[in-house]
Amino acid sequence: MTLPSERPRTTSPAGPPPQCPAHATGPGGVTRLFGPEAEADPMGLYERLRQKHGQVAPVLLHDDVPAWLVLGYRENLDVARTPSRFSRDSRRWIEAREGRVAPTHPLTPITTWQPICVFADGRQHERWRGAVNDSIARFDKRGIRRHVTQFSNQLVDRFCASGRADLVHEFAEQLPMMAMTQLLGMPEAYSPQLVNAARDMIKGTETAIASNEFVQETLRKLVARKRVEPGADFTSWLLEHPSGLSDDEVQQHLRLVLIAAFETTANLIANTLKMVLTDHRFQASLAGGHMTLPDAVEQVLWDEPPFITILGRWATQDTELAGQQIKEGDALILGLAAANMDTVIRPDPDVPVHGNRSHLAFSGGQHECPGQDIGRAIAGEGIDALLLRLPDLTLAVEERDLAYRSTLMSRHLTGLPVRFTARAPLPPEETVAPAPEPPAPAQPERAEQPAIPAPPVRAGGAEPPASRRSWWGSLRRLLLRR
Repeated sequence: MTLPSERPRTTSPAGPPPQCPAHATGPGGVTRLFGPEAEADPMGLYERLRQKHGQVAPVLLHDDVPAWLVLGYRENLDVARTPSRFSRDSRRWIEAREGRVAPTHPLTPITTWQPICVFADGRQHERWRGAVNDSIARFDKRGIRRHVTQFSNQLVDRFCASGRADLVHEFAEQLPMMAMTQLLGMPEAYSPQLVNAARDMIKGTETAIASNEFVQETLRKLVARKRVEPGADFTSWLLEHPSGLSDDEVQQHLRLVLIAAFETTANLIANTLKMVLTDHRFQASLAGGHMTLPDAVEQVLWDEPPFITILGRWATQDTELAGQQIKEGDALILGLAAANMDTVIRPDPDVPVHGNRSHLAFSGGQHECPGQDIGRAIAGEGIDALLLRLPDLTLAVEERDLAYRSTLMSRHLTGLPVRFTARAPLPPEETVAPAPEPPAPAQPERAEQPAIPAPPVRAGGAEPPASRRSWWGSLRRLLLRR
């Protein structure tokens, strides 16, 4: 989906000072989804809203624009799976139709209708989404994993000799864009610039418009080149798809895939690494043989989904949802993180959910993320490659010192400082992706070899003793031989 060029807003035109408790509510006492309280603890805010209003709550977006936040798991599925009542076509939004959402509104980039599948229903959606799905299906997962391993080693080589790194800025934010530029058929040299531009767009800085134009111009050139020189890549497959997408339609879908995949996968990698380094449930389960790295990724998708909300859906008619009267043209926000914590499906959030993929981290219904398995592959293979290279990773600060930045849709770590034993970079021949393996019979995703990271130690702790490291290496080798 397209992402918001969100500027953190701490005031409204007629509101109280930013630190005033009254700033958390707007006209009529309706809760604001922007400002210090919403950004500091979005999950806590969702639970307070659930207690007060039930599974659907009235909220205010930037500039006190009204909307409905869907908190319940079943209610989120109802909205996502019923396009006849809740459309993805933003042209239905009554606030925009009647001029109450200005062109300069921070959410305009994700609510202004565009010729892409996330803004369409019915036959048009099927045409656009079909082209995306068919093109994604052509990727070779083994090939993706080989490239991710290669890129992971390249990134580790940049900092392994120092014994310290920030795994958000030096790994989690870099790896997804390196992988995506490869999949889209772009030169690898574009990756660092696109990382900076994508993050700048999402933060909504003063240069966000220029960053967006850089991304658009880069993709425009890519489409023009692939028209003349097609290859085995996502861009070429979209261009040659039988649905006959125009160059502009291809370009806009490339932007959608590139930016959404970057944000979601970067967050997934960072959050999973944090879990590996800090969560005793993970360490105990892994040591006992009950959790693999794919299990850990799935646990993170339940607990800390890459997108915490998605705006939006728009009511096609007056209707009722969880006791709330929704009017035709009202905006609805899918509360993915809140739905994943709904006690209706998770009575005890501390109980691991191994093997359970029924979370809403990738939404649901017709607009469920089509590239979720690629995101899982990039995150899982990348983290596994990192931990193989640096098995004694440990957090360089106390867990309580880790900071997050939240916007309406996203909550991500601002840094993940670690330390480890300094090592020399790999010889050049070892950083190249290995030769393709012979095809193997297709198996379910969970049947793949487990990715087993080394047991982390607590912040400030010493490196594990040699006997423990040897035991862990033996366990890993045993599991990988199965």
